[in-house]
Amino acid sequence: MIDLLEGQEQGGCSAKLDPKELHKILADLPVPHSDRLLVGTDTSDDAGVYQLNENEALIVTTDFFPPVASDPYTFGRISATNALSDVYAMGGSPLLCLNIVLFPSSQMPLEVLREILRGGQSAADEAGALIVGGHTIEDSPVKYGMAVVGRVHPRRVITNRGVKPGDALILTKPLGTGILIAAHRLGMAREEDYQEALLSMQRLNRYAAEQMTQVSTHAATDITGFGLVGHAMQMALASGVELHFESSAIPALPGVRDLLHEGCIPGGALRNRRYVEEHLHSHASPEETLLLCDAQTSGGLLIALPEEEAPDLLRRLQDNPNTAQSALIGVASPASPNGSALTIW
Repeated sequence: MIDLLEGQEQGGCSAKLDPKELHKILADLPVPHSDRLLVGTDTSDDAGVYQLNENEALIVTTDFFPPVASDPYTFGRISATNALSDVYAMGGSPLLCLNIVLFPSSQMPLEVLREILRGGQSAADEAGALIVGGHTIEDSPVKYGMAVVGRVHPRRVITNRGVKPGDALILTKPLGTGILIAAHRLGMAREEDYQEALLSMQRLNRYAAEQMTQVSTHAATDITGFGLVGHAMQMALASGVELHFESSAIPALPGVRDLLHEGCIPGGALRNRRYVEEHLHSHASPEETLLLCDAQTSGGLLIALPEEEAPDLLRRLQDNPNTAQSALIGVASPASPNGSALTIW
């Protein structure tokens, strides 16, 4: 039986480029401008949004990465779920998907690829999206993901730049997938904890998005490779506010906090810590701070909304088994004069 994790050093969104280095590269590229481009590259948002007419806009995004699971089907479903998430973070509905496949056919039987694609198909089916094609090339190790097109009403686009002082902050999935994936490779994770991480990564953010769009959501982003701190920093800087997180309120997957105390600290968490260091002020322990830096694969949504609406949204999220671990984790305040975008208590 093929084990996709055998010989792998990085997988999932932890395989992203160092965000600081990526920022340097992108800074030299032109920023696109168009009257119809509602969301471009200037605010590091989850996807691009292009207006077609008064009632419809397209959301365009892509994600792919190396395996986070030994089982091909599970890997395919997680990767597709992760790619679809950007559309949900923008308040939209997935419409069309294209498969992106890098596969070593001389090293693995093609039946492995079939299972990966079946896993991706299951996520697309649950999302109500159509897979209409794709592209394959020979490469090792295997990588899989999707380009996704979604749709949204132009006046109902949710971006990462609308946070207002006083907003409550809700996180819809527990943190720790990067830590548990690394611990599994090292033989440090309990099998039941790792399996719980796999289940979390396979849950679509569709259900969180459906609830988010029923309230006065000011901003949202999905938490993936740059960790909670990285994506929250982008949200804070784009919105001109400071975000405050209560570390004791942050939900974590089973066993994650113990693994941090045992010294299981993935490289992705350290990269993300460096990425935000100029804008982060942490009063929490080093382990709790690194939890918020952990690179997530197919993480949840971070939602900013009026404080008075937060209890009702949180109740509805916690009543759904797909979002039952949602938590109120912080609040937004006016921008700090010292340049801090994030404070962890």
